[in-house]
Amino acid sequence: MKIFNSAILTILFASATNAFVPTSLQHNSLSCGNLQMSKSADNNGENRRTFVTQTASAAAAASVASVTGGAPAPAEAAASTMWKKVPVPFEDTVFDIDFDSDTHGYLVGARGGFAETNDGGETWEPRAFSNLDAEEEINYRFQVVSFNDGEGWVLGKPTLLLHTKDSGKSWERIPLSPKLPGEPTSILALGPSKAEMTTSSGAVYITDNAGRNWKAQVKETIDATLNRISSSGVSGASYFSGSIINQVRDDEGAYLAVSSRGNFYLTWEPGQDFWIPHNRGTPRRIQTMGFVEGDIHKGLWMTLNGGKLLISSSEVDLSKETTDFSEADIKTGGYGLTDVAWKDPNEVWAVGGSNTMYVSKDGGKKFSFDKSANSIPGNLYKVKFFKEYGNTGWALGSNGLLLRYVG
Repeated sequence: MKIFNSAILTILFASATNAFVPTSLQHNSLSCGNLQMSKSADNNGENRRTFVTQTASAAAAASVASVTGGAPAPAEAAASTMWKKVPVPFEDTVFDIDFDSDTHGYLVGARGGFAETNDGGETWEPRAFSNLDAEEEINYRFQVVSFNDGEGWVLGKPTLLLHTKDSGKSWERIPLSPKLPGEPTSILALGPSKAEMTTSSGAVYITDNAGRNWKAQVKETIDATLNRISSSGVSGASYFSGSIINQVRDDEGAYLAVSSRGNFYLTWEPGQDFWIPHNRGTPRRIQTMGFVEGDIHKGLWMTLNGGKLLISSSEVDLSKETTDFSEADIKTGGYGLTDVAWKDPNEVWAVGGSNTMYVSKDGGKKFSFDKSANSIPGNLYKVKFFKEYGNTGWALGSNGLLLRYVG
């Protein structure tokens, strides 16, 4: 049986003597020390970035079309317009957004996309690491950004973990052990020098010393769990490929994940030794899942192939293999749904392919179409509301698309 090391996973921390230099001093290599953020790249760098971005547009559009399908857009009759497009300084997919105050935040995206706001997201300025030239920077896909009281983390691919203690004025690169099970998939700032990281194999780690050491929270790998309970009746468990997708954390630290094939899902709560697998209860493959109102105790939601949305009751017994879901009344025209978020107990938003948006005013029972992004080409991938900052809402998508909720 494979067991996650319950002892502390020691990560070699870089020497602070190798520092990032200011923009005025040119340096060609990324050291594992302190990083200095520069406000913009030089003109040659921007030209190279633009050229690479434009040459990839056609291939990206073809790939997206194959995922979301070619069905016509939903009807616009009586559709609302509750979101406003906000310009961002790059044209690639926007993956994540986070704030450490009601005015200051960061935006991350593909091909080294990195932007900062100091006015609550009304405007965004490009940021770049001063000793990464344009060709090197665009190789990174920054996927996750997380802040807590001025301390922040950024996770990218190829594997790159960055940490700041001064609201992004300077950054340090945190080396990660090659023995990590799976690839890092998420990072969450929890407080001074403390963060939580997950991997594609289902590992959950916590550091309380800014990434110098990481302590495993899950003792048993998903592979080992499924082998141990293979006769339990969880459909698709025998086809598990060793990785999970769509890991989502609720406000209290519980996790929800989908197997990479979409044939079953798993849950984990703090204090449990292993992930608990669950039947999906439908012949359609799972696309994404999440928590109702960000709370595992208020229910789960699930999107399926073909634009279906299922929502469970608030009383979910996660000790059982199967959960009862009810199908929401949402007419997607066949477009896949990529994310769902609760603004409050009644107002719920769903986003998906071809920049489709839907809103429910009855807690997710019935949805209507919102045409805020209907004339914009691309796809929406994420919708987030920040309750701690006035419940501001943001929708993120391809081609540098960022939408702000205006109600």
